[in-house]
Amino acid sequence: MEEIAEEMGLSSEEHAVLYEAIGESSALLLHRLMFIPIVKALFTDEQREEWDSRMENLDILGCYAQTELGHGSNIRALETTATFDPETDEFILHSPTITARKWWPGGLGKVGTHAMVIARLVTGGKDYGIHNFIVPIRDPETHMPLPGVEVGDIGPKMGFLAVDNGYLALDKVRVPRRYMAMRYQTVDRNGRYQRRPSPHEKVSSIAMMQVRASIVRTSGRDLAKGVTIATRYSAVRRQGYDEDAGPLGGGQEKAVLDHALQRHRLFPLLAAAYAHHFAGEDLWGQFEAVREMVARGDPAAGPAFAELHANSSGLKALCTEVTGHGIEECRKSCGGHGYLLASGFPELWGTYMQTNTVEGDNHLLAQQVLKYLLKALRAARGGAGR
Repeated sequence: MEEIAEEMGLSSEEHAVLYEAIGESSALLLHRLMFIPIVKALFTDEQREEWDSRMENLDILGCYAQTELGHGSNIRALETTATFDPETDEFILHSPTITARKWWPGGLGKVGTHAMVIARLVTGGKDYGIHNFIVPIRDPETHMPLPGVEVGDIGPKMGFLAVDNGYLALDKVRVPRRYMAMRYQTVDRNGRYQRRPSPHEKVSSIAMMQVRASIVRTSGRDLAKGVTIATRYSAVRRQGYDEDAGPLGGGQEKAVLDHALQRHRLFPLLAAAYAHHFAGEDLWGQFEAVREMVARGDPAAGPAFAELHANSSGLKALCTEVTGHGIEECRKSCGGHGYLLASGFPELWGTYMQTNTVEGDNHLLAQQVLKYLLKALRAARGGAGR
């Protein structure tokens, strides 16, 4: 598929449509969706000279290693450490406990050669919290794990089978100091830590905003798949007679879709699929605008980033909940036939339901939106002198 895309000179948008057409995610999904955007957003122009062509040409394959066996949403409690060694000008990446193992990153299990590891930066004996580090994990030539690296696949999942979710344990793995993302924070040769001006305190999470925007964008298509299957089935399947057919029936049976109850089940989901599509396109446009504002250092990027965070959190939670329940309702509307693997529903549902958890549990994301709205309300009241 990558060779076809390169041969045809496909844009990133056309590339995504190609994979959508075959109905499978790519093992390179997280390389394109998170690894490359993080390098472009959080590494300096000088740092990117080392990575841009290699990651664009797929000479290296990246993944995003944040979630650990013991911690997911509470990223401030992540245990993986990156300790600066001023004698060698290197960071030492280490997984101090079993629960510090990176767990779930897509593209890590079999494919990735490099990981964007989220770790606690320690220098001069002080913990400065989580930061981004590029860590080579497999030899690009032999694809074997590098010294100090334990990596593998976490095992079978309910769905999303084309993506190799994996685990990663680091045993005092050393990387050059320049492998730390240094656009907004730096550590100099002597180990001195310094923050640079940034448009927003959570600018390092911009890649996560991109993933949420992508999830919202595709939720309409996934719901449309379920509605399409169920509507086609309901138009062909016949069940029941008209009221005037008499006690023994007679004549041709009605299509299931002719029943008002079936239309009541499916048509609102059809409308929701369109709504999700257009909401996703609008959110993606908002993300692109904010990304450009951040790149050029626009002073208005801060408020725009906060609004993007709230919108992407709320829409991700809403759209994935509606789509997940909608796919299940479509399956049930097909009766027993919807339970067959041949119907397409088991794979569709199993693959889609990971979106309810990935990039933030939906219940927690709803609370993020509430927090933003309360803060906006306080600001509005303060501005009005109340």
